[in-house]
Amino acid sequence: MSTTADFPATPHDIPFLNILDPEFDLSSAEVMSAQQRNWYADSPIGLLVLRYGEAQELLRDRRMNHNGRRFMEMNGVVDGPAYDWFVPTIVNHDGPVHRRLRGLVNKVFTPRMIDNLRPFIREKAADLAEELASVDVCEFVEDFGNPLPLAVMSRLLGVPAEDYDTFRVWTTDIGLIFSVAFGGDILTRVETAVVGLSGYVNALLDEKRKRPTDDLISALVTVQQADGLVSQDELCNLIVTLVFAAHDTTRHQFGNGMVAFSEHPDQWTVLARRPELAPQAVEEIMRWCPSAPTVYRFAAEDFEYRGLHLTEGAFVTMCVPAAQRDPLVFHNGNTFDITVAREAGPLQFGAGPHHCLGAALARAELGEGLPVLASRLGPPTQAGPVTWRPPMGIYGPDELPLRFGG
Repeated sequence: MSTTADFPATPHDIPFLNILDPEFDLSSAEVMSAQQRNWYADSPIGLLVLRYGEAQELLRDRRMNHNGRRFMEMNGVVDGPAYDWFVPTIVNHDGPVHRRLRGLVNKVFTPRMIDNLRPFIREKAADLAEELASVDVCEFVEDFGNPLPLAVMSRLLGVPAEDYDTFRVWTTDIGLIFSVAFGGDILTRVETAVVGLSGYVNALLDEKRKRPTDDLISALVTVQQADGLVSQDELCNLIVTLVFAAHDTTRHQFGNGMVAFSEHPDQWTVLARRPELAPQAVEEIMRWCPSAPTVYRFAAEDFEYRGLHLTEGAFVTMCVPAAQRDPLVFHNGNTFDITVAREAGPLQFGAGPHHCLGAALARAELGEGLPVLASRLGPPTQAGPVTWRPPMGIYGPDELPLRFGG
């Protein structure tokens, strides 16, 4: 798809972007200027891919892999709970192991299961919207962005409502696994979340074996017992990973979307007037302000790509916000417009065999939740300082005070 010429860039053509700066903006003018100069930039952690065509190609390239072990080790983590959980996750496997694990989930995590959740999503979104309408200023993440996907995930997995408050701390912190390079207490928070979630999921698995109900974990247990292809440890790891994918990324995508609407209130008015645009609005939000703004791969072997020599083990990061505004692919890509149907899909869900398991669920939650909010509440405005996650990893506002128009 890319029109980049197959010639190596000369050293002076290669921009440098300090992606490890906590204030770094992956869709800033600096990044977009770098994109105009070259399809990639250098950074403290390696290659940054700035254009859509090259990012999409590399995500699908079988000469690239995830290499979870190398990812943890390059961030100074060589053992411990986070290491033990992350290295064997489904995303870090390829070939037969990946197909075996993915096959188990695909048998039960079906489009029909997601569609059956839609009435619950709408009902929960409506209840939360009524609560937002009753206050002058809300803290959107706490009052909507967090509780909606948490309730949906818990309903999907069969987590009792009385466990939500305990569950939410772990599911919020585990997504920081991709931000460990920023140091501080991040690794400790991730490890605490992994230990808590693993213990809880193992207990839940035992309960579902004894007393299965109509939920995803019960279905996974039934298939696991029938097939005998996935161990207890693998199933626990798989469910902990699903928990992370089903909650943290979606809550931040809601937050990012509301920031975008607060900066483009006319688009909120359009959505309120034309709720049938909700699926298209979801795609535009994920393009404009993705909750996974960086997607990484490692070179699994030495190879040449567009005149650039990649050595085995080279770390390559797709700069998703910049790529999804690439003028070579997106007409008026630097404009947020939910009325425009974009042909190119989002990069944050990955590609090929590793396309995100939770993509359809995230689209369902956003697609049901946003029109409910727009139909009940006027355009949002930011009512105070917004605090953010680090720019690498799962990204979005931690605190988002909003006031909705009448």
